[in-house]
Amino acid sequence: MKIGIEGQRLFRTKKHGMDIVALELIRHLQIIDKQNDYYVFVKKDEDTAALSETPNFKIITLEGGSYPIWEQFVLPKAAKKYGCEVLHCTSNTAPLYCDIPTVTTLHDIIYMESAYAKILTSDATNYQKFGNAYRKLIVPQVVKNSQKIITVSNFEKNRIADFFGMKGDDRLTAVYNGVSAHFKLISDTSELKRVKEKYSLPDQFFFFLGNTDPKKNTRGTLKAFSDFLKQTRSDYKLVMLDYDRVELEKLLDEIGDKQLIDKIVLTGYVTNTDLPAIYTQSAIFLYPSLRESFGIPMLEAMACGVPVITSNTSSMPEVSGDAAHVVNPFHPEEITAGMIKILSEKEYSENLCQKGIERSKLFSWKNMAEQVLVLYNEIKTQHHD
Repeated sequence: MKIGIEGQRLFRTKKHGMDIVALELIRHLQIIDKQNDYYVFVKKDEDTAALSETPNFKIITLEGGSYPIWEQFVLPKAAKKYGCEVLHCTSNTAPLYCDIPTVTTLHDIIYMESAYAKILTSDATNYQKFGNAYRKLIVPQVVKNSQKIITVSNFEKNRIADFFGMKGDDRLTAVYNGVSAHFKLISDTSELKRVKEKYSLPDQFFFFLGNTDPKKNTRGTLKAFSDFLKQTRSDYKLVMLDYDRVELEKLLDEIGDKQLIDKIVLTGYVTNTDLPAIYTQSAIFLYPSLRESFGIPMLEAMACGVPVITSNTSSMPEVSGDAAHVVNPFHPEEITAGMIKILSEKEYSENLCQKGIERSKLFSWKNMAEQVLVLYNEIKTQHHD
C-alpha cells in the first residue's frame, strides 16, 4: 500500500506539540512497518535532520505558499501524483477536495467551542486568530469527508462525537500520544550543568511551559506564583520558555505585580533534547491549563521524576491519573496551595514523583504507531472489498 503523510511543518526549527506527534509517528512507523511505501510531504525548512529517508519512506518537499494554499491545492495534487492510496493529515485540517481516502488527526476542537471562544479570542495573537478561523471554517467538512478520524484522548473523542453527532461512529478513534525515550531523570551532572548554564537557570525554580495561547492559563499561573511568593517569601523563581518579555510585562501589570518580572527567567526557545535536564532540575512542573486535548508535557515531566500540578478539566485527569496534584485552573489560589503542599510535604511530593514515573510508562509512541497502522490497513481492506 502507498501511504501519504502530511508533515508540512516537520522541518521547522521551532517545533510544537502537533509537529512532535507527527514526527514520532513517522519515526516509529519506520521501525515497525517495512512493507508499505510511505511518502512524507513536507515544506522546505531548516531542520532537515529531524527525519531521514529509509528504504520504504520517501521525503517529498513541496513548495507552495501559505499553509491553506499548500494544504488545499499542493498536497492533494502531490498525493495523487505519487499514487497514494491513503493520505494521513496530521494537524487538525485536510484538503476539502481529495480523491484519496483520508485519515485526519483531529487533536482537538477547542476553536469550535463557544465556551472557549471568548478566552481564545481575547488574548490570541493575529496568527492564532487566523489559524482558529481557518480551522473553524473547514473542519466540519473535513470530518464529513474523512474515512478515519484520530483524536488523542477519550475526552476529546466524546467532545468531537457530541459536537458533530458522531456517537457510535466507528470512523472516530482515540489513540493516545506517547513520551519520547529521552525524557527521563537526568543524573549526569555535566549535562545538568551544561543546560543550566545555557539557559541561565536559577538554583530553585518552578517550570512552566506557558505561551501566548490563552488556554495555557499563563495569567492564572502568574497570579498563583505571585501569591506563592507573598505567602512564603521564598527564593523560588519561575522558568518560562519562548515568551515575549513585553507581553509578559503587560500580563504582570494586569495582575498587579510588575515586580514579579525579577522572579521570572525567560529562556527563549529550548530544543526538545534539552528539556529533560530542565524538568529534572525543577522543583515542580506547572501545567494548570484551562483546556487540553491530551497534555504531553505533563507526561514528560513525570518521566523525569518531577511532581506535576495540573487541572481537573478536559483531558488532564484522564492522562495524569492519580499521579499529579489536581486543581481547578480557574482558581489561582488552588494552584498556590498546591505549590505550598508539594514543597512542605516531602512524603506527598515523593509519592507524586514515583507515581508519575510509573504513569508515564503507560504511554508510548510505538503503541501509537501500531494503532495508526491498523487504521491504515482497515482503509485498504474497506476499499478492496
